[in-house]
Amino acid sequence: MPSSPMRDPYLRPRKELVIIPHTKSKKQRKWLQHQVSSLTGHGRLLGVSRDDQIILNGILFYIFNNLLSNASRLPLWRTDGVILTSLLHSGPVEFLYYWLHRALHHHFLYSRYHSHHHSSIVTEPITSVIHPFGEHIAYFLLFAIPILATWYTGTASLASMFGYITYIDLMNNMGHCNFELIPKRLFSIFPPLKYLMYTPSYHSLHHTQFRTNYSLFMPFYDYIYGTMDKSTDSLHETSLQREEDAPDVVHLTHLTTPQSIYHIRLGFASVASKPEGSTWYILLMWPVTLWSAIINSIYGRTFILERNKLEKLKLQSWAIPRYNVQYLKKWRSRAINGLIEKAILDAEAKGTKVLSLGLLNQRKELNKNGEFFMRRYPKLKLRVVDGSSLAVATVLNSIPKGTTEVLLVGNLTKVARSVALALCERGIQVNISSQYEFEKLKQSVASQSNLVVLSKSVAAYKTWLVGDGLTEKQQLNAPKGALFIPFSTFPPKKVRSDCSYLHTPAMLAPASLQNLDSCENWLPRRALSAVRAAGIVHALEGWTEHECGENMLNVEEVWQAALKHGFRPLGSPSNWSHGLFDWLIDA
Repeated sequence: MPSSPMRDPYLRPRKELVIIPHTKSKKQRKWLQHQVSSLTGHGRLLGVSRDDQIILNGILFYIFNNLLSNASRLPLWRTDGVILTSLLHSGPVEFLYYWLHRALHHHFLYSRYHSHHHSSIVTEPITSVIHPFGEHIAYFLLFAIPILATWYTGTASLASMFGYITYIDLMNNMGHCNFELIPKRLFSIFPPLKYLMYTPSYHSLHHTQFRTNYSLFMPFYDYIYGTMDKSTDSLHETSLQREEDAPDVVHLTHLTTPQSIYHIRLGFASVASKPEGSTWYILLMWPVTLWSAIINSIYGRTFILERNKLEKLKLQSWAIPRYNVQYLKKWRSRAINGLIEKAILDAEAKGTKVLSLGLLNQRKELNKNGEFFMRRYPKLKLRVVDGSSLAVATVLNSIPKGTTEVLLVGNLTKVARSVALALCERGIQVNISSQYEFEKLKQSVASQSNLVVLSKSVAAYKTWLVGDGLTEKQQLNAPKGALFIPFSTFPPKKVRSDCSYLHTPAMLAPASLQNLDSCENWLPRRALSAVRAAGIVHALEGWTEHECGENMLNVEEVWQAALKHGFRPLGSPSNWSHGLFDWLIDA
């Protein structure tokens, strides 16, 4: 059996809902109410609203703003005010909080007030603001000392006030997050920092030991008064020693735009749960966006974007901190290929079975669809996949039943050539408007070249297969009701409201795929790009060949394997219920 967490010596058994039975005796009822009050922290039940502190602080700030003259006309920055705020927090605030906190652990106050906060032994960020009303008032007055002092001395500024409030909230939430994230090397570089900044493991000991680590954010008063827990340093070290991740499948993607940091799971969860797009509040955060772009470009390293699980497979998505515009610059190719190469070797060292190259990580001009790495490391045990076979299958499956001809527009890629060949082999005419692309395509489908037609007029075609290079003018020439089916990695810019645009090659994830909470770029919820899905299918099937360079797998076999493992097309299932090419045969 798992060991039980240490219990608070003053914490009595508590329930989320306490019902006081009806009794005729007023004395007996008063005694019962007193017992409930002591159980729930001075009359507050555990089911209390977590918005209390936000509402209370809003009211108090409103009152002070109206009482204090010039409080609403502060300068943006004053250096003396920032220094004074820092000194007052380090001195009076930390000192008074330390002794207030120790007093709250006296059993008289603890059983009536502070036990409410300590009912959370395994903490989470919201624990930081769960206090009885009396404690909220005490903490507000305590934290008001630097704010009121700077106002009284005429040194207050927006930076000192809002910077201080942000510091309090950030440190408070971090201390209760129950996850150690402060690296040990930080204290090695600057040893005095251990007296000036606490860690999540430091405060977690306070919630399990109860009689140690009383300080607010700066532990030096615990050192002075001998209340520092002896296991603080060792727990910090052991908390940082985590088991090495060993994913079976890695999907290697990259950031698309500077704003895309907000759409990943590490950004805003609410934004990440929706397809990528531009919103007004994201645009307002341009200073943060600019700084993150600069830091990513200079110091950025590949990081884990998401962890998932499907059946027995451990899945991870890794992101290279580079943007689309950087991938398109030729002078950046060597550096970006170096990041991709390092990711492949890191995955190989972890025992990864399959790595899929997402977005521009497989760009032909960059590394020839991954072939560059296969030639450089011919003895790789992991399989590198570009997902082209499944991408071809999803495009073919998206073409409506009864189609006899399509228009192919855009740059001729590996996927586009394979789609054209598959259509020609089944008697579907492929029309193309570019002379250059027409000549290239005829060479690729030499055996069926009679079905590849050069067409100068595009107004007659209802089904368009589109890739990178599709222009707004070409879209405007399409007939009303035309269907645009992308075969490219990135979606076309939608110009026509009277036409239909499908998603880029993608499939819906199986219901058993766990922890898939964020959207993959512009795709809807629980949709995976064909490349990402192909890597998972590759591992589930145990295929041993690479799918990169000009190499492709059997399209029908890959499609059927994806369906077998629970992947589903984004569109109507009517086209794929029997087989991938049944509708083509009917045509």
